[in-house]
Amino acid sequence: MIEFESVGKTFRDGTAAVVDLSLQVPSGQITTIVGPSGCGKTTTLRMVNRMIEPSSGRITWDGTPLRSKRKTALRRQMGYVIQSGGLFPHRTVVDNIGTVPGLLGWSKTKTQKRSLELLENVGLDRKLADRYPAQLSGGQQQRVGVARALAADPLVMLMDEPFSAVDPVVRGELHEFFLDLQRRISKTIILITHDIDEAMKLGDQVAVMRVGGHLAQVGTPQQLLDEPADAFVEGFVGRDRGYRALSFQPASALTLEGVPVVRDVAAAAPDGVTLVVDGDARPVGWVLPGQPGRATPLGATFDVEGGTLRNALDAVLTSPVGLAVGVVPGSGRYAGVVSTATILAGVQQARVHHAESVTVQEGPRQPVAPGPDPEPTAPDPTDDVGPGHDHRGWSTSAGGSTALAPEDEHAATAELGDESGQDVDAETFGGEADDQPPADDRGPDEHEHGAAEQGPDDQGADRRAADLYQHESDLVTEESRAVQPDDTDVRR
Repeated sequence: MIEFESVGKTFRDGTAAVVDLSLQVPSGQITTIVGPSGCGKTTTLRMVNRMIEPSSGRITWDGTPLRSKRKTALRRQMGYVIQSGGLFPHRTVVDNIGTVPGLLGWSKTKTQKRSLELLENVGLDRKLADRYPAQLSGGQQQRVGVARALAADPLVMLMDEPFSAVDPVVRGELHEFFLDLQRRISKTIILITHDIDEAMKLGDQVAVMRVGGHLAQVGTPQQLLDEPADAFVEGFVGRDRGYRALSFQPASALTLEGVPVVRDVAAAAPDGVTLVVDGDARPVGWVLPGQPGRATPLGATFDVEGGTLRNALDAVLTSPVGLAVGVVPGSGRYAGVVSTATILAGVQQARVHHAESVTVQEGPRQPVAPGPDPEPTAPDPTDDVGPGHDHRGWSTSAGGSTALAPEDEHAATAELGDESGQDVDAETFGGEADDQPPADDRGPDEHEHGAAEQGPDDQGADRRAADLYQHESDLVTEESRAVQPDDTDVRR
């Protein structure tokens, strides 16, 4: 589990990007962080792989402060995905996927095998292996980006608006692909988005942040829809939250009813409604009273096993007879119908069950006095000393203060964000000296304080690409040095 303990980030110009953030990210689940531009969600993500260091508080991973880990070892255990995949245009698909394994010294044979394996795992044909990114669709590029992030089998995936640069239809397909992939790999995932629908669909846990870097509410999608913490969360989630909550209620509990069924339209009775099915028992239309010999379009159907109450209600609303037709998953065979009354009864039953399952929570968790941080390994040359960390580079207490030795009293007056560095571009990849300071702590990044969320062709996209290149290049900056003890957990 990754845990933020009273984490804050204030840049040297005084801008508070994140304020007193306390958040737990459960292992093996998807945590989505959602909010408007300028709320600090991307700054939060970038503190996890230490592209940015907190000004106060600390972040731990299974109880160990991230500050005590070498950046190289930390980033080897984290995959990074951005808009449009962040692919190298001059490299083929298979070479893009094998970027990190190649940097880590894997053999060409092992890298090639792993790349082709992942290509199939993300639903792409092997014949695409030798194509270049420009020869792929937007959805295919994004799948390759996910495959590249998974290449070295990381424990954690960091995803910065990975699906925002594609059209709605492709985005929906990528959502289903991503959820299916997560069911198979069970990674710990932090996903940033400004789309509340995307956050609700993908997240096991959703954290809503408000402008100013404050956490407004965290909970399951159902909890946010049923019990918004305040007017901001209620407005951000949307006024139609009652209807949207149906997306989290399974349709499998609905009682199916039957209607007359025929294969030949001419065989339908002249009175009453009759469902027409094809030779494989898949529904194709309705025969209405007074319209013999003519089939009316069916409307939507719903999956009786994997569908939701929202799917069933949508099927009712699009049906010419006010009945939702349920089908068997896979085959699409007719299974039965449900009425509006049956669906509403299911909604009421689900709400009663939810109310009975709610437990009364006690007051806010009392802060536990932090014990001493574990002795850090050999100092990371890329670690900088900034507010929220003492002169040894260790994390301070949750209160953000630490005792300073007399000769280090000047550190107490150091200006915020003094761990500044220089921007990183594509040329940095594979060539940054290990003693360089962090690349992006000069001040608030454009993504949080500009129009970076509008599309892939702005400064925000450039910054994301630079982040990805630095994240990957830092995986190998220590390869020429002696391997440190904390590198032994690297998966090869």
